[in-house]
Amino acid sequence: MNSAGATSPLAGSTVEALQAAWPAASRVRAVVTLRAGGVSRPPFDALNLAAHVGDDPAAVAENRRRLRVALALPAEPLWLSQVHGSTVVDADRPAGEAAIAAPPQGDAAVTRLAGRVLVVLVADCLPVLFARRDGGAVAVAHAGWRGLAAGVLEATVQALACPGGALHAWLGPAIGPDHFEVGEEVRAALCEGEPRAAQAFVPNARGRWQCDLAQLIRQRLASLGVHSVHGVPSCTYQQSQAFYSYRRDGRTGRVAALIWLER
Repeated sequence: MNSAGATSPLAGSTVEALQAAWPAASRVRAVVTLRAGGVSRPPFDALNLAAHVGDDPAAVAENRRRLRVALALPAEPLWLSQVHGSTVVDADRPAGEAAIAAPPQGDAAVTRLAGRVLVVLVADCLPVLFARRDGGAVAVAHAGWRGLAAGVLEATVQALACPGGALHAWLGPAIGPDHFEVGEEVRAALCEGEPRAAQAFVPNARGRWQCDLAQLIRQRLASLGVHSVHGVPSCTYQQSQAFYSYRRDGRTGRVAALIWLER
């Protein structure tokens, strides 16, 4: 347990989740799942929630069912087809059965209505959860380096339709700088138009760079006027028992970052 969140089994369930500790309104619920408590077999063991990684579809369906029960979700989450871009899906627009058969493409989602559950899937990229201070809207963004370069955070804050100072943000677990090695092309893409971004890169002995993804995100949020920023220091690469990591394992599952407004 730390000041940014607490990990615990959910009541009456083997599912475990990291619950956000931040000053969001009491009607805001925000969690990130851990990999324990599901039925998927290696290398997806155990609570893989992604349908696109090669896992048994029946196992994914059971894992998602367990998630709904453990969190007492008010509705099926709005699963997205994530492409490392900047599209923000408005969950308040009617989607019907099409959203279940073919998830909408996007890397962020926003809602102003109670009972709409937003979700992104991650395995090293950093999930950013947003809540308006008045509890009137919430959003979630999938922020890897490509999404950052594409402007996913800027698009999400714009979709929330309020100044950055009227928002709280919570940063979920992601790959840490000791394990996130990138090339010069990535550094150049992330430093373009953001001079402070260079502070988030440290050269290594291989002529490449160690990248601090969380620092980059905090810089961008500050530029957007979002100063109430909270989060966890967890590294997905290091903590193999708790998190999936694409960099570490290649073929692996995904945890989910979820946020919704209670009715």
